[in-house]
Amino acid sequence: MSNVPDLDAAGLPEELSAFDQILHRGEAHPRTRSGILTVELLDATPEWERFRARFEHASRKVLRLRQKVVMPTLPTAAPRWVVDPDFNLDFHVRRMRVPEPGTLRQLFDLAEVAAQSPLDISRPLWTATLVEGLEGGRAAVLMHLSHAVTDGVGAVEMFANLYDLERDPPPQAPPPLPVPQDLSPNDLMRQGFNRLPGTIAGRARGVLFGAAHVVGELVRDPISRMGSVVEYAMSGARVVGPVAPPSPVLRRRSLSSRSEAIDIEFGAIHKAAKAAGGSINDAYLAGLCGALRLYHEAKGVPIEALPMAVPVNLRSEADPAGGNRFAGVNLAAPIGLHDPEMRIKTIRSQMTRKREERAIDMVGAIAPVLTLMPDSVLESVAGSIVSSDVQASNVPVYAGDTFVAGAKVVRQYGLGPLPGVAMMVVLISRAGYCTISTRYDRAAIADSDLWARCLLAGFDEVLALGGDGRASPASFRIDAPEPTPVSPNGSAAQ
Repeated sequence: MSNVPDLDAAGLPEELSAFDQILHRGEAHPRTRSGILTVELLDATPEWERFRARFEHASRKVLRLRQKVVMPTLPTAAPRWVVDPDFNLDFHVRRMRVPEPGTLRQLFDLAEVAAQSPLDISRPLWTATLVEGLEGGRAAVLMHLSHAVTDGVGAVEMFANLYDLERDPPPQAPPPLPVPQDLSPNDLMRQGFNRLPGTIAGRARGVLFGAAHVVGELVRDPISRMGSVVEYAMSGARVVGPVAPPSPVLRRRSLSSRSEAIDIEFGAIHKAAKAAGGSINDAYLAGLCGALRLYHEAKGVPIEALPMAVPVNLRSEADPAGGNRFAGVNLAAPIGLHDPEMRIKTIRSQMTRKREERAIDMVGAIAPVLTLMPDSVLESVAGSIVSSDVQASNVPVYAGDTFVAGAKVVRQYGLGPLPGVAMMVVLISRAGYCTISTRYDRAAIADSDLWARCLLAGFDEVLALGGDGRASPASFRIDAPEPTPVSPNGSAAQ
C-alpha cells in the first residue's frame, strides 16, 4: 500500500488529511469554527452577470469550488472530496447592497457577521458575496472559505484563476464542466470495508519493517538513537509548552467578535524592517506588540510579554495547493519593550530559534489520534492545546494589479478564525500595500475605540524607524486623542 495520497484531475488530494479532517469537523461548533474571510475592496462595481460568469468559469478550473466533503457513515475510510452532483452556483455567489453612506466600517460589520456564520458542510465550503453601494461608487467581495479547503498560502495559488491581469481581457471560451460524482456516506464506508484487509496488511508490514529498523538502529548505536528520541521529546515540549503567562487583560472569551484594520504602504514597512536589520514579518510583529503594549498600559495593566502563535509555512513547491501545510510557532511576544528596534531584534531571534525546532509540526503529528475522538472531546482538547492569547499570520498575495470582472482590487483584508484566542491578526501584502486586520473577541478587547488608536500608534512607532511613513486607518476614523497610559493605581501617568 502506498502512503502517497491519490490526486484528482486538478492535482489536488482526494482524501482529507487528518489535520484537514479536524478543521472540517470544527465547522459545526462556534468555538472551533475555522472559516477564513477575505474582504477585497474594488475600485468600481462589476456588472453582475459578468461577475457571476467569472466564478462560473473559475469553478470549472478550481475543482475545490465544486467539491464537497463526503464523510463515511463509519470511519472505515478517510473523508473524501467529490464533485457535488447538486452544485448550485447561485447558492455560493451572492450580491447585496450596503446601506448609505456605504463606509468601510459598515462593510467590516457585514464581513464580521459573515465570518461568524457557519458554512453549509453538505455543500462546497465557500461563498462569494458582491457588496455594492460603497462610497465613491466602489464595491467589495466577501470571500468566505473553510480552512479545511486550504491554508492562506495555498489559497493564493488555488484561486489565482479568479483574477485577470487587465481590466478588460479578451473573452475566453468557458472551461469544460467537471464530471460530478455520486458518492454517499454509505458508499464510502463500504469502499473502506472492501479495502480494509489490504490496508491492515500494508500497515502491519509498515509497522513490522519500521520496528525492525528501529531495533537495528538501537543495536548499532543505542546512545545516539535514544538521545535523538529524548531530543525530539524535549523539542515537542518546547513547541506546545507555555512561553509566557497569559494576559490578564485578554483573558475573557465569548462568541462576539469585531474587526479593525489599517493600511500601510509596502515600501514604508520594508524600510522600517531594513533599518532594524529584520524582515517585514519581524516589523509586522513588532508593530503588533507595540499596539498591545499601548492597550495594556492604557488599561493600567502593563506586562512584559504574552503568548503569541505565528503560523509558519511548511508548503514546498511540490505540494498541491489544497490542504493545510503549516505549523505554529509560539513566541513570548515582547510587548513590554518600548524601543521598536529592540522589539524587532528580539522577535527575530525567537523566530529563528523556534523555526529550527525538530518537533515544529507536533500538532500535525498527533492529528491522526485526535480524529478518533468524539466531537465533544475534540472541542475540549482543541481548547486546551491553544495556549496563546494572540495569533498573527502573514500572507503575501499578488505583487501586481489584479482585476475581477472589470474592477480593480485596490485592497485586501483578512479576517481569520478565533480558535480559542483573544485576537487573530492577518497581514496581507498585495499590489504595493500591506493591510493589517485584527479580529478580536469583544469580551477580551472591550474598548474598540481605544484598540483602534493603539493599533495605529503601535505601527507608527515601527514605521518611524524607516522615515516618515505612517499607517492609515481603514475601518475607523480617528476623532479622539492618542491613548494616555494609565498607572496601575488607575491614575493617568505623569
